[in-house]
Amino acid sequence: MNKKVAVFRKERFNAAHRLNNPNLSDMENQMLFGKCNSPNFHGHNYDLTVKVTGYVDPKTGYVIDTKILSNLIDETILEKFDHRNLNLDLVEFKDLNPTAENIAMIIYNILREKINASLELKIILNETEKNYVEYPA
Repeated sequence: MNKKVAVFRKERFNAAHRLNNPNLSDMENQMLFGKCNSPNFHGHNYDLTVKVTGYVDPKTGYVIDTKILSNLIDETILEKFDHRNLNLDLVEFKDLNPTAENIAMIIYNILREKINASLELKIILNETEKNYVEYPA
């Protein structure tokens, strides 16, 4: 069988953040980011979907062992992001606005280093029930 198969793993984490560009005035930040610019931060219950695509290994029948994928997400993403203030607790956002787009790219970069390069990786991050991003697009 020489067909690609996609494997999905869904997780959830909770995190606070503030959208703010230090190069802009307070008024510009408020106009751009509204409630998301609150100096006291705000939070989301993020739904994370990790999609791994590749060929089924004839030996195992897996594209990727979902238990290994689950452990990898838990150890490298959930432990790092869950119940954190992204602006204050994660070095990745020291100089990077923690928008859903940027969070998805950071998660991708962390996981990309750990997942076999022969496998395709996609991150889908729901910030709300109505708003989500996908990286790479």
